[in-house]
Amino acid sequence: MNPALGALLLGATCIALSPIFVRLSETGPTATAFWRVALAVPVLWILYAVKAKGSSSTPYSGKWPLLFAAGFAFAGDLGFWHASIQHTSVANSTLLANLASIFVTLAAWIFLRQKPTGVFLAGLAAALVGVAMLVRTSLGYSPTGILGDALGVVTAIFYAGYILAVKGLRDRGETTLHLMAVTSTITAILLLPVALATEGGLLPGSLYGWGILLGLALISHAAGQGLIAYALAHLPAAFSSVGLMLQPVVAAAFAWVLLSEPLVPLQIAGGVVVLIGIYLARRGST
Repeated sequence: MNPALGALLLGATCIALSPIFVRLSETGPTATAFWRVALAVPVLWILYAVKAKGSSSTPYSGKWPLLFAAGFAFAGDLGFWHASIQHTSVANSTLLANLASIFVTLAAWIFLRQKPTGVFLAGLAAALVGVAMLVRTSLGYSPTGILGDALGVVTAIFYAGYILAVKGLRDRGETTLHLMAVTSTITAILLLPVALATEGGLLPGSLYGWGILLGLALISHAAGQGLIAYALAHLPAAFSSVGLMLQPVVAAAFAWVLLSEPLVPLQIAGGVVVLIGIYLARRGST
């Protein structure tokens, strides 16, 4: 198997485990989001230092506004997504968060006057139909299911901002490891006071709880994001975007097996329609 393809699939699987870790965490959603990045930060900086040692690259300048924007957007992404996972099904939360690519193109349409293609508009329409089907299933999932779905859409908006900031940084020559280390640090700094103010308790109550947080930080964040960043640098963008659509599918499968979270027929149909919409939207954006 192509190493980049293997990295893409493994990275998507690692990230698909993140909602499972969040659901099993002994801390609140924002505190869990804080530990997700805080525990990964030392590892990321060590890896960056090792890789940068002996490198002839010169320090960059003028990128701090974009780096802060990426960290702020990622903090919003994690905070709202973790809250969404607590209120709705893992399948719904993960699928709705993957609407980010649609919001990226909508932002380009609104702010950059880049007219969308007919294929994108067809994908947008399909995604909206699928979202309506997912929301309908939330009515029977829990009293807070609709709130969780709404938070999933907000997550997608923040993730779209993160994607746009990262694209700007990569276009300016920012390296993957340094980007992850800096933005993770900024994200942790932003999430800490929010967690303390809204949830009070920051520490898990057992070694099991620490194990869950370490798994989230090292497997889902550091390994998952790192593998995908590597894969995206070696695979065609269109192929990579399709491969990453495995993430919500794998997450739903993990939730079914590990959390006994059932998938009803309408939810499965809605998920398929959303994925078709995301695929068409991405095809229409390239």
